[in-house]
Amino acid sequence: MCVLLFVLDLSLGSVNIAFTDTFHQLVGGGEANINHAIIFKLRLPRALAGIIVGAALAVGGLLMQSLFGNPLAGPSVLGISSGASLGVAMVVLLGGGSVSATYLSAVGLGQGAVVVGAALLGSFLVFMAILLLNNKLKDAVSLLIVGVMIGFLTNAVVAIAQFFSQPELIQDYLLWSLGSLAGLDFSQLSVMAIMVGLGIAGALLLAKPLNILLLGENYARTMGMPIRQLRMLIVAITSVLTAATVAFVGPIGFVGIAVPHLVRKIFLTANHWLLIPACGLTGAMLMLLCDIISKLPGSQAVLPLNAVTGLLGAPIVILVIINRRG
Repeated sequence: MCVLLFVLDLSLGSVNIAFTDTFHQLVGGGEANINHAIIFKLRLPRALAGIIVGAALAVGGLLMQSLFGNPLAGPSVLGISSGASLGVAMVVLLGGGSVSATYLSAVGLGQGAVVVGAALLGSFLVFMAILLLNNKLKDAVSLLIVGVMIGFLTNAVVAIAQFFSQPELIQDYLLWSLGSLAGLDFSQLSVMAIMVGLGIAGALLLAKPLNILLLGENYARTMGMPIRQLRMLIVAITSVLTAATVAFVGPIGFVGIAVPHLVRKIFLTANHWLLIPACGLTGAMLMLLCDIISKLPGSQAVLPLNAVTGLLGAPIVILVIINRRG
Protein backbone atom coordinates (compact mmCIF):
# COMPACT_ATOMS: atom_id res chain seq x y z
CA MET A 1 0.00 0.00 0.00
CA CYS A 2 2.82 2.41 0.88
CA VAL A 3 4.55 1.72 -2.44
CA LEU A 4 1.26 2.24 -4.30
CA LEU A 5 0.67 5.61 -2.60
CA PHE A 6 4.31 6.58 -3.19
CA VAL A 7 4.10 5.96 -6.95
CA LEU A 8 0.65 7.57 -7.11
CA ASP A 9 1.99 10.67 -5.34
CA LEU A 10 4.74 10.88 -7.94
CA SER A 11 2.24 10.47 -10.78
CA LEU A 12 -0.32 13.08 -9.76
CA GLY A 13 0.02 16.83 -9.76
CA SER A 14 -0.52 19.82 -12.03
CA VAL A 15 0.89 17.62 -14.80
CA ASN A 16 -0.47 14.09 -14.57
CA ILE A 17 1.95 11.32 -15.54
CA ALA A 18 0.72 7.80 -16.27
CA PHE A 19 1.16 5.43 -13.34
CA THR A 20 3.04 2.88 -15.48
CA ASP A 21 5.34 5.58 -16.90
CA THR A 22 6.12 6.76 -13.36
CA PHE A 23 6.92 3.22 -12.27
CA HIS A 24 9.20 2.66 -15.28
CA GLN A 25 11.02 5.91 -14.51
CA LEU A 26 11.61 4.82 -10.93
CA VAL A 27 13.04 1.43 -11.88
CA GLY A 28 15.30 3.02 -14.52
CA GLY A 29 13.39 1.88 -17.59
CA GLY A 30 11.99 5.23 -18.70
CA GLU A 31 13.33 7.81 -21.12
CA ALA A 32 15.16 10.94 -19.95
CA ASN A 33 12.30 13.27 -20.93
CA ILE A 34 10.33 16.02 -19.21
CA ASN A 35 8.47 13.46 -17.11
CA HIS A 36 11.80 12.17 -15.82
CA ALA A 37 12.77 15.68 -14.72
CA ILE A 38 9.40 16.34 -13.06
CA ILE A 39 9.51 13.08 -11.13
CA PHE A 40 13.10 13.16 -9.91
CA LYS A 41 13.66 16.90 -9.42
CA LEU A 42 10.27 18.02 -8.13
CA ARG A 43 8.09 15.19 -6.91
CA LEU A 44 10.54 12.62 -5.52
CA PRO A 45 11.94 14.92 -2.77
CA ARG A 46 8.37 15.91 -1.89
CA ALA A 47 7.18 12.30 -1.61
CA LEU A 48 10.22 11.26 0.42
CA ALA A 49 9.63 14.22 2.73
CA GLY A 50 6.06 13.02 3.23
CA ILE A 51 7.26 9.57 4.25
CA ILE A 52 9.81 10.95 6.71
CA VAL A 53 7.47 13.54 8.23
CA GLY A 54 4.55 11.13 8.55
CA ALA A 55 6.68 8.50 10.26
CA ALA A 56 8.25 11.05 12.63
CA LEU A 57 4.98 12.65 13.75
CA ALA A 58 3.20 9.31 14.19
CA VAL A 59 5.98 7.82 16.33
CA GLY A 60 6.27 11.07 18.31
CA GLY A 61 2.53 11.01 18.99
CA LEU A 62 2.72 7.39 20.12
CA LEU A 63 5.50 8.23 22.57
CA MET A 64 3.50 11.10 24.04
CA GLN A 65 0.35 9.04 24.44
CA SER A 66 2.29 6.23 26.09
CA LEU A 67 4.12 8.59 28.43
CA PHE A 68 1.02 10.42 29.64
CA GLY A 69 -1.51 7.63 29.18
CA ASN A 70 -3.67 10.21 27.44
CA PRO A 71 -5.25 9.47 24.04
CA LEU A 72 -5.26 13.16 23.10
CA ALA A 73 -1.60 13.74 23.85
CA GLY A 74 0.65 14.60 20.95
CA PRO A 75 3.43 16.95 19.89
CA SER A 76 1.02 19.63 18.62
CA VAL A 77 -1.48 19.45 21.51
CA LEU A 78 1.19 19.66 24.23
CA GLY A 79 2.90 22.64 22.66
CA ILE A 80 6.03 20.95 21.32
CA SER A 81 5.24 22.00 17.77
CA SER A 82 4.47 25.50 19.03
CA GLY A 83 7.83 25.57 20.76
CA ALA A 84 9.59 24.58 17.55
CA SER A 85 7.60 27.24 15.69
CA LEU A 86 8.64 29.79 18.29
CA GLY A 87 12.28 28.89 17.75
CA VAL A 88 11.94 29.29 13.99
CA ALA A 89 10.01 32.55 14.44
CA MET A 90 12.77 33.99 16.60
CA VAL A 91 15.32 33.24 13.88
CA VAL A 92 13.23 34.30 10.89
CA LEU A 93 11.19 37.22 12.27
CA LEU A 94 13.33 38.83 14.96
CA GLY A 95 16.66 37.62 13.60
CA GLY A 96 15.71 39.04 10.20
CA GLY A 97 15.42 42.51 11.61
CA SER A 98 18.72 42.53 13.42
CA VAL A 99 21.11 40.83 11.04
CA SER A 100 22.13 41.51 7.50
CA ALA A 101 20.18 40.54 4.39
CA THR A 102 23.16 38.44 3.33
CA TYR A 103 22.82 36.38 6.48
CA LEU A 104 19.09 35.89 5.94
CA SER A 105 19.65 34.83 2.37
CA ALA A 106 22.21 32.29 3.54
CA VAL A 107 19.92 30.95 6.27
CA GLY A 108 16.70 30.92 4.26
CA LEU A 109 13.31 29.89 5.59
CA GLY A 110 13.25 26.39 6.96
CA GLN A 111 16.81 25.75 5.84
CA GLY A 112 20.16 25.35 7.47
CA ALA A 113 21.50 24.28 10.81
CA VAL A 114 20.47 27.55 12.48
CA VAL A 115 16.77 27.04 11.79
CA VAL A 116 16.90 23.35 12.67
CA GLY A 117 18.77 24.12 15.88
CA ALA A 118 16.29 26.85 16.80
CA ALA A 119 13.34 24.51 16.23
CA LEU A 120 15.02 21.77 18.26
CA LEU A 121 15.81 24.15 21.11
CA GLY A 122 12.32 25.64 21.11
CA SER A 123 10.54 22.28 21.23
CA PHE A 124 12.91 20.94 23.86
CA LEU A 125 12.47 23.96 26.16
CA VAL A 126 8.69 23.82 25.89
CA PHE A 127 8.51 20.15 26.66
CA MET A 128 10.93 20.51 29.56
CA ALA A 129 8.52 23.08 31.00
CA ILE A 130 5.66 20.61 30.54
CA LEU A 131 7.69 17.89 32.19
CA LEU A 132 8.47 20.06 35.21
CA LEU A 133 4.78 20.90 35.58
CA ASN A 134 3.98 17.22 35.23
CA ASN A 135 5.83 16.59 38.49
CA LYS A 136 3.65 19.22 40.18
CA LEU A 137 0.26 18.35 38.74
CA LYS A 138 0.20 14.54 38.69
CA ASP A 139 -3.03 14.69 36.70
CA ALA A 140 -3.31 13.94 32.99
CA VAL A 141 -6.23 16.26 32.27
CA SER A 142 -4.62 19.18 34.09
CA LEU A 143 -1.36 18.51 32.32
CA LEU A 144 -3.10 18.47 28.97
CA ILE A 145 -4.71 21.84 29.73
CA VAL A 146 -1.34 23.24 30.80
CA GLY A 147 0.20 21.99 27.57
CA VAL A 148 -2.49 23.73 25.55
CA MET A 149 -1.94 26.93 27.54
CA ILE A 150 1.80 26.78 26.86
CA GLY A 151 0.92 26.45 23.19
CA PHE A 152 -1.20 29.61 23.44
CA LEU A 153 1.65 31.36 25.27
CA THR A 154 4.21 30.54 22.58
CA ASN A 155 1.73 31.56 19.89
CA ALA A 156 1.29 34.90 21.66
CA VAL A 157 5.05 35.46 21.62
CA VAL A 158 5.12 34.62 17.91
CA ALA A 159 2.27 37.11 17.32
CA ILE A 160 4.26 39.84 19.09
CA ALA A 161 7.30 38.98 16.99
CA GLN A 162 5.16 39.26 13.85
CA PHE A 163 3.87 42.65 14.98
CA PHE A 164 7.41 44.05 15.06
CA SER A 165 8.62 42.30 11.90
CA GLN A 166 8.81 43.37 8.28
CA PRO A 167 5.78 42.49 6.08
CA GLU A 168 7.76 40.26 3.72
CA LEU A 169 9.15 38.23 6.64
CA ILE A 170 5.66 37.87 8.11
CA GLN A 171 4.33 36.63 4.80
CA ASP A 172 7.12 34.06 4.54
CA TYR A 173 6.47 32.87 8.08
CA LEU A 174 2.70 32.56 7.53
CA LEU A 175 3.24 30.52 4.37
CA TRP A 176 5.68 28.30 6.27
CA SER A 177 3.16 27.80 9.09
CA LEU A 178 0.58 26.38 6.65
CA GLY A 179 2.85 23.39 6.09
CA SER A 180 4.27 22.20 2.79
CA LEU A 181 6.37 19.31 1.57
CA ALA A 182 7.51 21.24 -1.51
CA GLY A 183 10.83 22.96 -2.05
CA LEU A 184 13.11 20.54 -0.22
CA ASP A 185 16.29 19.27 -1.84
CA PHE A 186 18.13 16.03 -1.16
CA SER A 187 20.67 17.62 1.19
CA GLN A 188 17.85 18.88 3.42
CA LEU A 189 16.12 15.52 3.20
CA SER A 190 19.34 13.85 4.33
CA VAL A 191 19.52 16.00 7.46
CA MET A 192 15.86 15.38 8.26
CA ALA A 193 16.15 11.65 7.57
CA ILE A 194 19.15 11.29 9.87
CA MET A 195 17.40 13.10 12.72
CA VAL A 196 14.17 11.14 12.28
CA GLY A 197 16.05 7.86 11.83
CA LEU A 198 17.92 8.41 15.08
CA GLY A 199 14.67 9.34 16.83
CA ILE A 200 12.80 6.24 15.67
CA ALA A 201 15.78 4.02 16.52
CA GLY A 202 15.80 5.55 19.99
CA ALA A 203 12.07 4.90 20.30
CA LEU A 204 12.59 1.24 19.40
CA LEU A 205 15.25 0.96 22.09
CA LEU A 206 12.64 2.16 24.57
CA ALA A 207 9.96 -0.31 23.41
CA LYS A 208 10.34 -2.61 26.42
CA PRO A 209 10.28 0.20 29.03
CA LEU A 210 7.27 1.72 27.26
CA ASN A 211 5.42 -1.58 27.50
CA ILE A 212 6.11 -1.70 31.22
CA LEU A 213 5.10 1.97 31.62
CA LEU A 214 1.62 1.11 30.30
CA LEU A 215 1.06 -0.89 33.51
CA GLY A 216 1.55 2.26 35.58
CA GLU A 217 4.50 4.19 36.99
CA ASN A 218 4.22 2.52 40.39
CA TYR A 219 4.50 -0.93 38.84
CA ALA A 220 7.39 0.29 36.67
CA ARG A 221 9.23 1.50 39.79
CA THR A 222 8.78 -1.89 41.43
CA MET A 223 10.44 -3.37 38.32
CA GLY A 224 13.45 -1.12 38.96
CA MET A 225 12.84 1.28 36.10
CA PRO A 226 14.30 4.80 36.48
CA ILE A 227 11.10 6.75 35.69
CA ARG A 228 12.72 10.19 35.66
CA GLN A 229 15.45 9.11 33.22
CA LEU A 230 12.88 7.36 31.04
CA ARG A 231 10.80 10.54 30.85
CA MET A 232 13.85 12.53 29.90
CA LEU A 233 14.70 10.10 27.09
CA ILE A 234 11.14 10.19 25.74
CA VAL A 235 11.19 13.99 25.90
CA ALA A 236 14.47 14.17 24.01
CA ILE A 237 13.37 11.71 21.30
CA THR A 238 10.01 13.42 20.77
CA SER A 239 11.67 16.82 20.61
CA VAL A 240 14.10 15.63 17.94
CA LEU A 241 11.30 14.06 15.87
CA THR A 242 9.13 17.16 16.14
CA ALA A 243 11.85 19.71 15.55
CA ALA A 244 13.18 17.82 12.52
CA THR A 245 9.79 18.02 10.82
CA VAL A 246 8.70 21.49 11.91
CA ALA A 247 11.98 23.07 10.85
CA PHE A 248 11.73 21.81 7.27
CA VAL A 249 8.01 21.53 6.45
CA GLY A 250 6.28 23.64 9.10
CA PRO A 251 3.94 22.54 11.88
CA ILE A 252 1.71 19.63 10.76
CA GLY A 253 -1.27 18.82 12.96
CA PHE A 254 -3.39 15.74 13.73
CA VAL A 255 -1.04 13.10 12.27
CA GLY A 256 0.67 12.58 15.63
CA ILE A 257 -2.65 12.13 17.41
CA ALA A 258 -4.67 10.19 14.85
CA VAL A 259 -2.20 7.59 13.59
CA PRO A 260 -1.48 5.80 16.94
CA HIS A 261 -5.23 5.35 17.47
CA LEU A 262 -5.66 4.05 13.95
CA VAL A 263 -2.81 1.57 14.40
CA ARG A 264 -4.14 0.30 17.73
CA LYS A 265 -7.53 -0.27 16.10
CA ILE A 266 -5.98 -2.20 13.23
CA PHE A 267 -3.52 -4.38 15.16
CA LEU A 268 -5.42 -4.60 18.48
CA THR A 269 -2.24 -4.51 20.50
CA ALA A 270 -0.41 -2.25 22.96
CA ASN A 271 2.98 -3.83 22.31
CA HIS A 272 5.41 -1.07 21.32
CA TRP A 273 7.65 -3.51 19.46
CA LEU A 274 4.81 -3.64 16.90
CA LEU A 275 3.22 -0.21 17.44
CA ILE A 276 6.36 1.84 16.74
CA PRO A 277 7.14 0.44 13.26
CA ALA A 278 3.42 0.20 12.44
CA CYS A 279 2.90 3.85 13.40
CA GLY A 280 5.89 4.86 11.29
CA LEU A 281 4.56 3.04 8.24
CA THR A 282 0.95 4.19 8.71
CA GLY A 283 2.04 7.77 9.32
CA ALA A 284 4.05 7.69 6.09
CA MET A 285 1.04 6.36 4.15
CA LEU A 286 -1.32 8.93 5.68
CA MET A 287 1.03 11.78 4.82
CA LEU A 288 1.38 10.54 1.23
CA LEU A 289 -2.41 10.40 0.97
CA CYS A 290 -2.69 13.94 2.37
CA ASP A 291 -0.09 15.17 -0.11
CA ILE A 292 -1.99 13.59 -3.02
CA ILE A 293 -5.20 15.31 -1.92
CA SER A 294 -3.46 18.65 -1.30
CA LYS A 295 -2.16 18.74 -4.88
CA LEU A 296 -5.73 18.57 -6.25
CA PRO A 297 -4.71 16.31 -9.16
CA GLY A 298 -5.54 17.77 -12.55
CA SER A 299 -5.57 21.37 -11.33
CA GLN A 300 -2.95 24.05 -10.78
CA ALA A 301 -4.08 24.77 -7.20
CA VAL A 302 -2.43 23.32 -4.09
CA LEU A 303 -4.21 23.17 -0.74
CA PRO A 304 -2.34 23.92 2.52
CA LEU A 305 -1.10 20.62 3.91
CA ASN A 306 -2.33 21.43 7.41
CA ALA A 307 -5.89 21.83 6.10
CA VAL A 308 -5.83 18.37 4.54
CA THR A 309 -4.34 16.62 7.58
CA GLY A 310 -7.03 18.27 9.72
CA LEU A 311 -9.81 17.11 7.40
CA LEU A 312 -8.58 13.52 7.59
CA GLY A 313 -7.20 13.42 11.14
CA ALA A 314 -9.99 15.16 13.08
CA PRO A 315 -12.71 12.61 12.17
CA ILE A 316 -10.42 9.78 13.27
CA VAL A 317 -9.88 11.37 16.69
CA ILE A 318 -13.62 12.07 17.05
CA LEU A 319 -14.48 8.45 16.23
CA VAL A 320 -11.94 7.22 18.77
CA ILE A 321 -13.45 9.40 21.51
CA ILE A 322 -16.99 8.23 20.64
CA ASN A 323 -15.94 4.58 20.67
CA ARG A 324 -14.16 4.95 24.00
CA ARG A 325 -17.25 6.47 25.57
CA GLY A 326 -19.42 3.75 24.00
